[in-house]
Amino acid sequence: MEKKTSHKIINYLKENKQASGSELADFLNISDRAVRKQLKNLLDEGIVYKAGKPPKVFYLIKKNQSAHITNLFVLSDRNKRIIEENYLIITPSGERKEGAEGFIYWCNKNNLDISKIADDYIKTFEKYNKYKKEGVIKGNDKFQNTFKEVFLDDVYYLDFYNIERFGKTKLGQLLLYGKQSGNKKIIKEIIEMIKPKIERIVKTHRIDAVGFIPWTVKREVQIMRELEKGLKLSIGRIKIEKIKTEITVPQKTLSKLGDRIENAEKTIVLTEKIKYKNILLIDDAVGSGATMNETARQIKNRGIAKKVVGIAVTGSFKGFDVISEV
Repeated sequence: MEKKTSHKIINYLKENKQASGSELADFLNISDRAVRKQLKNLLDEGIVYKAGKPPKVFYLIKKNQSAHITNLFVLSDRNKRIIEENYLIITPSGERKEGAEGFIYWCNKNNLDISKIADDYIKTFEKYNKYKKEGVIKGNDKFQNTFKEVFLDDVYYLDFYNIERFGKTKLGQLLLYGKQSGNKKIIKEIIEMIKPKIERIVKTHRIDAVGFIPWTVKREVQIMRELEKGLKLSIGRIKIEKIKTEITVPQKTLSKLGDRIENAEKTIVLTEKIKYKNILLIDDAVGSGATMNETARQIKNRGIAKKVVGIAVTGSFKGFDVISEV
């Protein structure tokens, strides 16, 4: 994998002790503006500092950061690849930092030893990655442990929403900020990540119709509507409606499982009359799974289909874990 521009700057400063912005621009063969942007990020992260006054300004690596940076880059190629491909953080100011760049930012912000925490991250990542088979997580046991009666034949998560200590996964971060901000570019990225997995499940389970769990909170850009348009599944559609009540109560505001079940039972309605064999339900994030399980119950009780499979873009690891952010 090609090194990021920030990594090249770090390595150049380590080898040459210091450099000006124009010197770095010549070395990297990029514009002065692009170099300034990279240097600003490194300054904000506390990795480099600048000396001198315009027009003679030089950039150097902070001595107390040099060992940390070296430690990160002496990781095995495999561990570096895992961090590069799977770590993502959105900063409080809205900057997107991926891979080693994001990992260094997070460690520095929390005053953590990068080398040690990198090892811990790899161990935690591998612990949760063991639950994935062919890129998806089977959620059947979680539903069996949560509900007295489960109406879904199979449940899959495309990733966990978060993992212990390190917080939201890459897909969890993208889902949260794509949904909250209505950022269509992020939503498109999510679709590109998940579409092959969903298409494989459709084929494996011989799905002939799909239903998208409806939203409660009004937003200008609804992620579920964008998923439906972007996935372009060439199968039947079933219409699932959310009843409007005097006071709208989003599932994510309810902390008790019983309340979530009651909410789903009284607000989810199916008016579908066409019969299918195998139906797929898709939701963006599953905490308790009450809405998806209730929808599956109505599908079976109405004789719309005998088999119902559920997919969540992200799901919780615990038996009942409220995902309140999304």
